[in-house]
Amino acid sequence: MLPTRRDMLGDFVSGLHGVALATLLPRAGSAQTKPHFEPKAKRVLQIFCPGAASHIDLWDYKPELQKRSGEAAPAAMDAVTFQGKNGALMGSPWEFKPRGQSGKMVTELLPNLGGLVDDIAFVHSMQSKTNTHGPACVLLNTGFSLEGFPSAGSWVGYALGSANNDLPTYVAIPDIRGIPPAGPANWGAGFLPAEHQAIVFNAQAPIRNLDRPLGVPARQDADTRDFLGYLNRTHAERHPGEEELGARIASYELAARMQLSAPEVTDLSKESRATRNLYGADDANPLKAAYARNCLLARRLLERDVRFVSLFCASRASGVDGLLNWDAHKTLKADYERHCPILDQPTAGLLQDMRSRGLLDDTLVVWVTEFGRMPTHQEGTVGRDHNPNAFTVWFTGAGIRGGISYGATDAFGGKAVENVTTVHDFHATMLHLLGLDHERLTWYHNGINRRLTDVHGQVIREILT
Repeated sequence: MLPTRRDMLGDFVSGLHGVALATLLPRAGSAQTKPHFEPKAKRVLQIFCPGAASHIDLWDYKPELQKRSGEAAPAAMDAVTFQGKNGALMGSPWEFKPRGQSGKMVTELLPNLGGLVDDIAFVHSMQSKTNTHGPACVLLNTGFSLEGFPSAGSWVGYALGSANNDLPTYVAIPDIRGIPPAGPANWGAGFLPAEHQAIVFNAQAPIRNLDRPLGVPARQDADTRDFLGYLNRTHAERHPGEEELGARIASYELAARMQLSAPEVTDLSKESRATRNLYGADDANPLKAAYARNCLLARRLLERDVRFVSLFCASRASGVDGLLNWDAHKTLKADYERHCPILDQPTAGLLQDMRSRGLLDDTLVVWVTEFGRMPTHQEGTVGRDHNPNAFTVWFTGAGIRGGISYGATDAFGGKAVENVTTVHDFHATMLHLLGLDHERLTWYHNGINRRLTDVHGQVIREILT
């Protein structure tokens, strides 16, 4: 039956509504698309080392621990253990050396990163609420140790919107060795609209389901998308307020745009030989080379204005502690002499490359892990147990004073004792540099205005320019 004049006019009006809806979709669910105040940073790179990288073997030099290595731990060090009893004090197996104009003491295991200490603000007084990897990783990424809360990258995307509508606002780059403890909970959107979760891919694994199916011509694919878009918009108009539908439509439209943009951004063959050598992208160590290529991918995403990139160096625990991540319970020396070369050159190359391109002028870079390690050896091993009472994170880039150390642990590195800081302070500082007041960035959920920082958090102003 031929459509009536009334039907045609109705479809025309619906189509106009659909066009209007489509223009809003890239920002669907956003509370705002501009900061609360003038930002220092436009985007964030978070480098995460899962497994609890040992602060006292990397960044937090403890001469008293070195001096008294092998002695019984003081009675006051009555720490709760995770995996068996603690033994005697154990100094770091590696020498620490003063680096840069600041003379910051850094392990010899990280010669390249050590050369950049004058650009870095170290926070040595971090504490966690849990000594278990999964909850601690989720806490560091979402502000809560329970799963189901939005990740920091999701909050940033919700607050600021996209700066490049042809690429995701938030990307998570897992290590070639696997995903971190608690997996997707580290980059999920929680109760925020689903469009704010990260898109997950790395240099070795392209974005899934993005390519056009074999045998489907481009014109047919485009026509199908247009028809599907019409149906979706018509349905959305009839069912206003359905956030999941809006997020799904937005994701389809983003996927269509990414069919053109993603192959270009992930094509590392365009990088010069000198740049690949700077990162170690062709290193004989396949794990180092893979991480280096992920670092290159991170830089390419950031320079195309992806708001938030989570870059992981290592994965979840395996059947052998310390094999796939920094969880060195039994064989600290062998584990870290395997992991540090993977982290060092590619990360330092990334920072140097970003500096040379001007990216560090408006990009905040943070290095994090979920908690620290004990200053004792785990009984019967030459490794260290979990320590939520002390660990180190660091900041560099936009708005950061380099060459400083904030906070301190005790003489053995067992507990934060000076300017004690929390994950909430870390997140408050990150948001502040993006021009966001962590107390004003909220989402109403289950009867309460939720925040990334819960009901806590102080900006660490001493590390800011």
